[in-house]
Amino acid sequence: MKAKELRKKSRKELQALLNNLRKELAELRFKIAAKQLKNVRKFREVRKDIARILTIIREKKEDNKK
Repeated sequence: MKAKELRKKSRKELQALLNNLRKELAELRFKIAAKQLKNVRKFREVRKDIARILTIIREKKEDNKK
């Protein structure tokens, strides 16, 4: 997901998306451990999406403080 798209969302939407991605990451970890996942790159993409969301949430918090 692009950062531009994420910045348009509200903080509640970002939190909901973050929770979903964390659940997906846990499922991917289990699949990798069980050798059921063929597209291992998906794991990296989900981690990066989580990092993007956390960054944007922090940016929004800093904007509210100013």
